Amino acid sequence: MTSRIRAEWFSNIKGDVLAGIVVALALIPEAIAFAIIAGVDPMVGLYASFCIAVIIAFVGGRPGMISAATGAMALLMVPLVKEHGLQYLFAATVLTGIIQLLMGVFKVAKLMKFIPRAVMIGFVNALAILIFMAQITHFVGISTMTYVFVAITLIIVYVLPRFFKAVPAPLIAIVMLTVAAIWGGLDLRTVGDLGEITQTLPSFFIPDIPFNFETLAIILPYSFALAIVGLLESLLTSSIVDDMTGTESNKNKESRGQGIANIVTGFFGGMAGCAMIGQSVINVKSGGRGRLSTLVAGLFLIFLIIVLGEWVVQIPMPVLAGIMIMVSIGTFDWSSFSYLRKAPKTDGLVMLATVVIVVLTHDLSKGVIAGVILSAIFFVAKISSLEIKKRSIGKVITYEVSGQLFFASTEQFIRAFDYTITDSTVAIDFSNAHIWDDSGVGAVDRVVIKYRENNNDVTIKGLNASSKKIIEKLAIHNDANAQVKTH
Repeated sequence: MTSRIRAEWFSNIKGDVLAGIVVALALIPEAIAFAIIAGVDPMVGLYASFCIAVIIAFVGGRPGMISAATGAMALLMVPLVKEHGLQYLFAATVLTGIIQLLMGVFKVAKLMKFIPRAVMIGFVNALAILIFMAQITHFVGISTMTYVFVAITLIIVYVLPRFFKAVPAPLIAIVMLTVAAIWGGLDLRTVGDLGEITQTLPSFFIPDIPFNFETLAIILPYSFALAIVGLLESLLTSSIVDDMTGTESNKNKESRGQGIANIVTGFFGGMAGCAMIGQSVINVKSGGRGRLSTLVAGLFLIFLIIVLGEWVVQIPMPVLAGIMIMVSIGTFDWSSFSYLRKAPKTDGLVMLATVVIVVLTHDLSKGVIAGVILSAIFFVAKISSLEIKKRSIGKVITYEVSGQLFFASTEQFIRAFDYTITDSTVAIDFSNAHIWDDSGVGAVDRVVIKYRENNNDVTIKGLNASSKKIIEKLAIHNDANAQVKTH
């Protein structure tokens, strides 16, 4: 226990502290922007980011991953805030946490294994594109100096690490260029232009709503959607950080942790949040590996707001935009282009569909769900092809079935037989086949009945144990059961 705590918290103190500081600076404009998207005060996003980051550092299942207010969640909140107000959002945030906590308790994270690699690649690439697109408004068509600051930022974050690695390059870029902008009196958009920052700590309160079934009916659909999207984004981000760091994470613990964080956040005036791919990548690339980096990000964020608020609002947005562009470039899976050439066409189509749907809807859940469904359809189509060979020796006719017999292949199975045969012995050999479901059993029933209507003697043979069991359990034609033979 002690060694695990040491490894997760104190094995990389310098790297975690510096990375956490960089992440905190990058969190501020994101949290404000997401709060504005949701239609709430900027402090709601900042309080959420502070609370979630600090809590998830202790109860999350993935050390080094950053969780805070996110755009995917903010988009889902818009109708609730518009129609019912801020207090209902806080209540929905608490309920979101309760649902996620229950999902973690019941180990819903196991469903992650049903997300194909093509969907994962599409998810990552879509996020990279969305991160880049979100920065466009901060530097395109504003001023020449804005472009200059973005370019200088990118040069610093890419070139400086080749010569100096003691301090993360993004942190150096933020400090140097902020000082330069203030000293030079340059006309640049700043963090303060996004919204007003109030230098006060969040306080505990119970949402001011009626506690009845009518309120539950209002917030439950939103909370359920938020819980699903938040959990999906968190678990996928967790898997990405696993790959980047070469370490494992506890997905069910992460689900429980996200739930606890959102429950607490709702009582401290914050909006629901989840893991952030962009900030998690910044953290890892800046040297963050342990829980301390996540804790420092949350604590330094509130320190920036309370103590250094007057300075934080003067950070030029082109600098933060440049850092996020670096994140989007690093997040994008550039091997996707060769993947499209080498992978099966169906996998490439799934990846592209996931990217397109996420980018068009700005909804990660829709893209991932569509990708999973599309993968399932292609998989079913791929394995539903049966091969049935006919052999005749006098009055004995044998059909050798190869493949998987289930709901998607029953029509092909039924059409493959010649029902004009009379007064013969028909053997259906399943030695190279498997019967999966009631539809498959029903198809066998129909074939047997049709042959016996023409006075044929029908034998089913070669069934493996599983297929034999389902035939005996579900076959309608009792005589068929008496004729079943196994290997």
